[in-house]
Amino acid sequence: MKTKGLKKDKVNIVTLGCSKNLVDSEVMLTQLKGNSINASHESVKDDANIVIINTCGFIDNAKQESIDTILRYVDAKEEGIVEKVYVTGCLSQRYRDDLQNEIPEVDAWFGTMELPLLLKKFNADYKHELIGERITTTDRHYAYLKISEGCDRPCSFCAIPIMRGKHVSKPIEQIIKEAQSLVKNGTKEILLIAQDSTYYGLDIYKKRNLAELLDKLADVEGLEWIRLHYAFPTGFPEDVLDVMAKRNNICKYLDIPLQHGSTEMLKIMRRGTTREKTEQLLKTIREKVPGIAIRTTLIAGHPGETEAEFEDMLDFVQKSRFERLGIFPYSHEDNTHAYSMEDNVPENVKLERAERVMELQESISEEINSEKVGKTLRVLIDRKEGGQFIGRTEHDSPEVDNEVLIDASEHYLRVGDFANILIEKATAFDLYGKPVN
Repeated sequence: MKTKGLKKDKVNIVTLGCSKNLVDSEVMLTQLKGNSINASHESVKDDANIVIINTCGFIDNAKQESIDTILRYVDAKEEGIVEKVYVTGCLSQRYRDDLQNEIPEVDAWFGTMELPLLLKKFNADYKHELIGERITTTDRHYAYLKISEGCDRPCSFCAIPIMRGKHVSKPIEQIIKEAQSLVKNGTKEILLIAQDSTYYGLDIYKKRNLAELLDKLADVEGLEWIRLHYAFPTGFPEDVLDVMAKRNNICKYLDIPLQHGSTEMLKIMRRGTTREKTEQLLKTIREKVPGIAIRTTLIAGHPGETEAEFEDMLDFVQKSRFERLGIFPYSHEDNTHAYSMEDNVPENVKLERAERVMELQESISEEINSEKVGKTLRVLIDRKEGGQFIGRTEHDSPEVDNEVLIDASEHYLRVGDFANILIEKATAFDLYGKPVN
């Protein structure tokens, strides 16, 4: 005979979407464990009786993945494999009312800022003494650090403000405390993330304060690399570049989503800039921080994009010679400004245009990488696969950028260490080398 209450809950957190969602899941994991709840992230065991799905609701493919994941765990609940399914994150924030009606088997839905309410399902409290502490789920040697939440930008295609609200900066003192805690636990590289990192500080300091934040982070003892993501080009604070050039532990790397290369499309997208201003900004960045790697993302097939405007984007990519580039086919998102426009570029054309951009970028990347052959680069070792170690230079972010493949059969290397690697071969998206003393 079973006695109710003897079984202790085991919780599995499943994370979908971007690194910002991952940080939210890590905070959730920290709070659950801080309340003495047996919780894990992306557990490979099927022994959790409660599943929390942290969803993404950004574009169609991400939304579908989130829905498919929810349905998979709902089926597991009906089969008796799990007892409860909770859903949180961006998809839940954006479509909660509809989803509650369509998938009533889910036990509870939570928005992006409702962790305290979720904890109450476990009779747990949000512990303020845990602010700044975080159990990371990435490899121990690197971690993401979110410096702000939300976004005030009016971009036509983007639903982030709907899901994440207005821009709210995290105080510098809190960020430094979190960075120190991460380094104490073995983190060597911190990746700064936000919806819009260059807007940082305007709400609480009444000025763009990213440069000061970077300068103070660079003083954190033991922090080897600081990497900056998601910089908005309009109103870019150029004092950031002075700090990047001055501080050796700030990576010569900038992730700056530009979205298009046509002035007309930038206007339609409500980006607040022009191609001419963008090109001048890129010139300034490269002059002030010699050797910097610039990563950008673009959108193909936004409403109003003609073949001529797409050719403008191709020309922009050709002339800008980005070190790293990704492109997304446009996704027609409800409640965005662009949703009122006709989605007039066929899906096959969006995909074909995206492929043309990536073909061009592949040739550019190969040329840039080939220039590194014969050079010795400092590489952070991420993992070992078979007889190879795989790492990254300061010009590469995890998962999205190039990797360095190292034949280490006659050398002793360790994951999480830095090594000097002589580059012997290059392809469009990878480098190959061997350790040197």
